[in-house]
Amino acid sequence: MKSYIPLLLAIMLLSCSEQPKEAVEKTPVKKYSIETLLNNKSIYMASYSHDESKILVGNNSTGIYNANMIDLETGEISPLTESTEESVWASSLFPNDDRLIYTADNGGNELDHVFLRNEDGSIEDLTPFEGAKCYFGGWTKDKTGFFFGSNQRDNRYMDMYVMNIERFESEMIYENTEGYDFAGISDDMKFVALTKVVNSNDNDLFLMNRETEERIQINTNQSGNSPSGFSNDSKSMYYLTDDENEFSYLMKYDLETGEKEKVMEEPWDIAYSYFSENEKYQVVGINNDGRTQVKLFDVASGAQMEFPDLEGADVSSVSISKSENQMIISAGSSNSPTNLFHYSLETNELKQLTSTLNPEIDQDDLVAAEVARYKSFDDLDIPAIYYKPKDASVNNKVPALVWVHGGPGGQSRANYSPLIQYLVNHGYAVLAVNNRGSSGYGKTFFNMDNQNHGEADLRDCIEGKNYLASLPYIDTDKIGIIGGSYGGFMTMRAMTHTPDEFKVGVNLFGVTNWLRTMKNIPPWWESFREALYLEMGDPNTEDSVRLYEISPVFHGDQVTNPVMVLQGATDPRVLQVESDEMVEAIRANGVTVEYVLFDDEGHGFVKKENQIEGYSKILNFLDQYLKGESSGEDQPTES
Repeated sequence: MKSYIPLLLAIMLLSCSEQPKEAVEKTPVKKYSIETLLNNKSIYMASYSHDESKILVGNNSTGIYNANMIDLETGEISPLTESTEESVWASSLFPNDDRLIYTADNGGNELDHVFLRNEDGSIEDLTPFEGAKCYFGGWTKDKTGFFFGSNQRDNRYMDMYVMNIERFESEMIYENTEGYDFAGISDDMKFVALTKVVNSNDNDLFLMNRETEERIQINTNQSGNSPSGFSNDSKSMYYLTDDENEFSYLMKYDLETGEKEKVMEEPWDIAYSYFSENEKYQVVGINNDGRTQVKLFDVASGAQMEFPDLEGADVSSVSISKSENQMIISAGSSNSPTNLFHYSLETNELKQLTSTLNPEIDQDDLVAAEVARYKSFDDLDIPAIYYKPKDASVNNKVPALVWVHGGPGGQSRANYSPLIQYLVNHGYAVLAVNNRGSSGYGKTFFNMDNQNHGEADLRDCIEGKNYLASLPYIDTDKIGIIGGSYGGFMTMRAMTHTPDEFKVGVNLFGVTNWLRTMKNIPPWWESFREALYLEMGDPNTEDSVRLYEISPVFHGDQVTNPVMVLQGATDPRVLQVESDEMVEAIRANGVTVEYVLFDDEGHGFVKKENQIEGYSKILNFLDQYLKGESSGEDQPTES
């Protein structure tokens, strides 16, 4: 499915023949330890308080995510939760008091529950359903209850409930028996928007009348469709679609007449669109060449408003208060973590609320990413996000890494990555490739890797290596490959299928046995299991032959260059056994392989102590086997 992620401070579009510009000479760049680069405050806004004097945020300043409150007048931040084991994901404060809704799983197993934190600090599990996955779905229009999804009835499907906040009793409002995905409800709770996945790009959009149970299909052609909310009067539904178009555009559907109207179209995907509480403002986010472009409109006049100047920072989200007098802007860049800004829509006053970059870091030492493009083997343009070390030059050639995103349909964007900045700061150029099959560049590009994974998309990565090798300041004999999840698969596919292309490979929780993975997908993925089979192949059919061939674990004897594998023991998507077997297969071949296993992590590492250990070991590995020296990262490296 298409995905959209925040991003970038400054973009420089490079044609295929253009080279990234030489860095301006300056004093030597300070080298930072991973502890220093991770000692930022990763933060996101969840909601306003009932009186709009404070905001609820989630941040990881304690080492894992917890819920905090920020006073908008003083900027003071105060903790609401102090978990030391499981990350707490702040969802919302209550409409009329400071009680808190948050979600948390158990050890990364992704079986989230919805919790209530009372104002006295006591905690209640509002969804204590054993083995079930739940999520918070927002408040009812009258604010007397909230929606939540749960697969407690059938672990394959998410049903939708509304919970009354006076008695904390829940009522099912949509029973999902056919694998539809609940995608919104009108304010009068009469109409429900549903989607049904067709394939990795396309899904059907339905409107169901809860009173008559009549279900109408909105799209007439096969296309990708995403509901974007109902009007306050419950007479219209907005949705995004790429029907007969490469990119998604915004449509309006009249619930009474069935008439459709195109509202907005851009030369890129419109990623989201929504209205403020009383429809005074409309916010539109556009995935513009790997950068989020935000447009703000005055609904009454239809005029586009001037957006606050954040000095080139990339806006990832905008949240307008219920009174429509203020908004919180989340913005960051490739060389600065996301910060929160408060903006008054009445006075146009802008105030920065947070300073998330570790004060020990000089931002000028970090690298602002560029957008690069190069030609692949079949002349296809491949977009990428490029990070060039500041001390790289023809006289100081540096090693490089091809970075492969997850997905498979993800997108590399130039948001702040402590691992990438760490590697670049220590002298590695990084090219984050958006190989064919990546989202954000049109549905033709997105569908190019269907049932061709580990083939043409891998060749895109190899051409990325060749692009790096063409740059005069890259050491052409020292180029490796790194990636997480699907990117981890691509790393291991490269090391087994094209063993001489990359000098090293770093696999973070990557799929290595597609037969096992496709047969053991989490039950709550049932609604798009068939679409996943259409994209990757059905393990119960003759597709199993190809799934076997592309699975690196069966070809460990082909690995000739050093490999590093990092894995979470509780990962429900890529099981630990996959990495265990991959490591064993490489070791049996007598090739160097380092294995880092975290007992308390799932799919992705969220605890700072584990990130510090894992990322420092990655640098040590690269320094030894790619750069050809020891980093000494067990000791502080600031200089």
